[in-house]
Amino acid sequence: MSFSTEWEQQYSKNAHMSIWPWSDLVSLVMRHVYRKNEKPLRVLELGCGAGANIPFFLAIGAEYYAIEGSSTIVEMLKSKYEPNRNQIVCGDFTKEIPFNGHFDVVVDRSSLTHNTTAAIERCLSNVHSRLKSQGKYIGIDWFSTEHPMAIQGEKAEDNFTRTGFKSGGMAGVGRVHFSNEAHLKELFSKQFDFMILEHKLVQRSIPDPGTSFGGWNFVAVKK
Repeated sequence: MSFSTEWEQQYSKNAHMSIWPWSDLVSLVMRHVYRKNEKPLRVLELGCGAGANIPFFLAIGAEYYAIEGSSTIVEMLKSKYEPNRNQIVCGDFTKEIPFNGHFDVVVDRSSLTHNTTAAIERCLSNVHSRLKSQGKYIGIDWFSTEHPMAIQGEKAEDNFTRTGFKSGGMAGVGRVHFSNEAHLKELFSKQFDFMILEHKLVQRSIPDPGTSFGGWNFVAVKK
């Protein structure tokens, strides 16, 4: 599959325009990847969206690259980050990584999880081939089967992928993948070892008490 046209439509309408670095990603990078006074990290972000994490990576001196499927967002980011314009490209990260060389770390915040199982497996294989020895993959907010939206919408190509959400934050974004622990381990175990695997449930009290989010954060190391 290719990048969903639904996300291009969302960004064209200025929806999902998060601009602040995601705190969970910052925390895992600083705890498990970044080392001050060492050679700058070579970082690849899959699905950078509106560029929320770019200022963080530039601030720590990283050599930053990104693949994003929305041409609208990519053109905006090329203008905003002119010195890095050739390192931010429009493409389908489930099919190819259009940069030369290898990376210290590949990150995605809730990007690859908007794909089918087959597309995720293909992307992870490509990522594995482009990571340096002991390179790390950091995933943030991969949706959990305990997310309240995991029973909404309709089944897509496989048992973990759903689509057709009519309301809420997932309406109009196409496919969404929901993982349990066993499924995540199956996806990664052939090529990666989990260094960190955390399940996050957010319980809302006001308004409408109940579970409002379920997701996985992890750091996986290339075998």
